Amino acid sequence: MESVLVSACLRGVPCRFDRRGKASAGVAEALEGRRVVAFCPEVAAGLATPRRPAEIVGGDGHDVLDGRARVVDDTGRDVTDAFLDGARRALAAARAGGCAEAVLMARSPSCGRGAVYDGTFGGVLREGDGVTAALLERHGITVRPATGD
Repeated sequence: MESVLVSACLRGVPCRFDRRGKASAGVAEALEGRRVVAFCPEVAAGLATPRRPAEIVGGDGHDVLDGRARVVDDTGRDVTDAFLDGARRALAAARAGGCAEAVLMARSPSCGRGAVYDGTFGGVLREGDGVTAALLERHGITVRPATGD
């Protein structure tokens, strides 16, 4: 059976920054017949639920991995190390589960694929990937964005 890494919030786990899940019937349907490895990078890295919202400042997840950008919360606290740790843990979980694909929560500073918030906390999206999405892609795991219904 094919395995896929999935953002835990998309499975209804209340692990988002606002202590909500984002269960999605569309995602559940797309995952039918596959072994799901549900994972939340932020929780795995020890961040609390709920927690302050965070965004990437100075680029996207690739830039964070390369040391050119940081992840900060809306009070200005740098949480980059936690996001890097969570990304590494997600990669380890994907490898342990035999996942060649990941379906991750859209726009997240961890899981976003293709678009993330721009670091101004103004609701503006920019092109790019979250830290976990970027690390998974760099290691050959196909990342697809999904939103909760």
